[in-house]
Amino acid sequence: MRGQIMDFDLQKGKGIISGDDGTRYGFDVSEWRQDDMPKRGRKVDFEASDGAALQVYTLGPDAGAGRKDKWVAAVLAFVLGPFGAHKFYLGYTQAGVIMLAMFLGGVLTSIIIIGIIPLMIVSIIAFIEFIIYLVTSEEDFEERYVLNERPWF
Repeated sequence: MRGQIMDFDLQKGKGIISGDDGTRYGFDVSEWRQDDMPKRGRKVDFEASDGAALQVYTLGPDAGAGRKDKWVAAVLAFVLGPFGAHKFYLGYTQAGVIMLAMFLGGVLTSIIIIGIIPLMIVSIIAFIEFIIYLVTSEEDFEERYVLNERPWF
């Protein structure tokens, strides 16, 4: 059967798949048949048995699509951070739009001294995230920002 991962909790090692038949199936990480960890939104193929998904495989080009490189995110945070580029790269569109709007709002109102404040705020946030990305291990980065989808530091 085919379906899509709705949720996965790394700490519990359990997840839920919405099957193409409209039924939800629970699965255990021991049934995951890929090298990387399950991620919400991935299309999968599995065997259904008594409401459980067994032998779960990722379908198509999606395999490994959840991977994000912490070094790319760090460089984007440092170089284009005030624009929210690192947020967009990590898939946090709403957080990226917030940073971009604050930056553009600061630029548009920079004639008045108070307009500099949003520019300083997004620049400081981007620099803090740059440092955090650099000092975080690859495993912690993957767990915190990719698997658990944590948009802010």
